[in-house]
Amino acid sequence: MGDATTLAGSPSALARDRTMPSGPAGRLVREVFRIRRAWYRLRYRRLRLGRDVQIRGRLRLRRGVTVVIGDRCGLNKLVRFAGPGEVRIGPDCLLNGSWIGSWTTITVGAGSLLSDCELVDNTFHNLDPARRHAPASPGTRAPITIGDNVWVGAGALVMKGVSIGRDSVVGAATVVRSDVPDRVVVIGNPQQIVKRFDD
Repeated sequence: MGDATTLAGSPSALARDRTMPSGPAGRLVREVFRIRRAWYRLRYRRLRLGRDVQIRGRLRLRRGVTVVIGDRCGLNKLVRFAGPGEVRIGPDCLLNGSWIGSWTTITVGAGSLLSDCELVDNTFHNLDPARRHAPASPGTRAPITIGDNVWVGAGALVMKGVSIGRDSVVGAATVVRSDVPDRVVVIGNPQQIVKRFDD
């Protein structure tokens, strides 16, 4: 596992507007975020935080998950990570009450927005009725990849083995069970494309 500097990126149009107060108030706010980062690094040994990560809410890691969060990310509300896998969040992302369960790997590209959604790369049970109560087979798990500048709406569920293309939007309460191409909007269960940004 690399350190968070590999997810640094450079300031760009993807970066969210992060206006900070200037003067003594700005220094105080930056110091509060620095202390919160230090506290979470001490609490969770498998957590790597990039530069200027702003933890405005709470952060919870469970079951030995390894999490790498890139530079200038913001975390609001309670953001939860679970599972024995690895999660890599690119720079300039915003996570707002997200739940991410990783038993393999989950990668989120730069500048992505994750609302109160769920990403889980494991179905936990075998589909075959005769094997349903048997220990889960490797086929119940597959990595998830989310491209750069993707917006996943509130209540959406992104399931195992899915790849979401750059600049795409996943609407609220959408269940994503198959790959999503670049630059589209998907909604529904199962997801369907309702808009293409290149049109």
